[in-house]
Amino acid sequence: MKKVLLSAIAVMAFTFASAQDVKFGIKGGLNVSNFSGDTDGIDLASRVGFNIGGFVEIKLSEKFALQPELLYSTQGAKFKNVGAEVDGNFYTGDVNFNLGYINVPVMFRYYATEKFSVELGPQIGFLTSAKTKTKLDGFSRTNEMDVKDMFKSTDFGLNFGAGYYLTENISVGARYNLGLSNIIKTEAEDSDKVHNGVFSLSVGYKF
Repeated sequence: MKKVLLSAIAVMAFTFASAQDVKFGIKGGLNVSNFSGDTDGIDLASRVGFNIGGFVEIKLSEKFALQPELLYSTQGAKFKNVGAEVDGNFYTGDVNFNLGYINVPVMFRYYATEKFSVELGPQIGFLTSAKTKTKLDGFSRTNEMDVKDMFKSTDFGLNFGAGYYLTENISVGARYNLGLSNIIKTEAEDSDKVHNGVFSLSVGYKF
């Protein structure tokens, strides 16, 4: 991992040095997230969250750009119709998994036209929080629990999407993050794997 990070820093330094144009910006928007993988038998629903942060667009040529970003992202999923026994009685309800990540995507952008671009790139995410909110039918109270110890501290994925500049400074974009790594901690004999999946819509402003 250390060699990969050092190589990435070297590439970034060379890119900055050879770039034709460097612009900074801020962005934010809506997330629709879910889990995939070994979730058989679980009634899953998407969770709506948000993303916010900043980016650097490094123009390499008229058509190509490199765009590293630093984003805070709320993700997770909803487990529906989960059963639980309380005081000898059986109830069903929903469990919301609310995860927070600091994500660092590095996007390679191709400008098909002056304003429209497509993008592809890797992403590493660092888990900042993980909580569940459980609401059982027949109970007015929602139970909240910290479950950060159930999840791994880092997440790796691949992003792909598209963007469009409405003006010289204001852009809109759509992106999907395909989680490639297992985000849950498992015992050595347990082969279950769960992945993040996040669809994002965002608005950006480039200074």
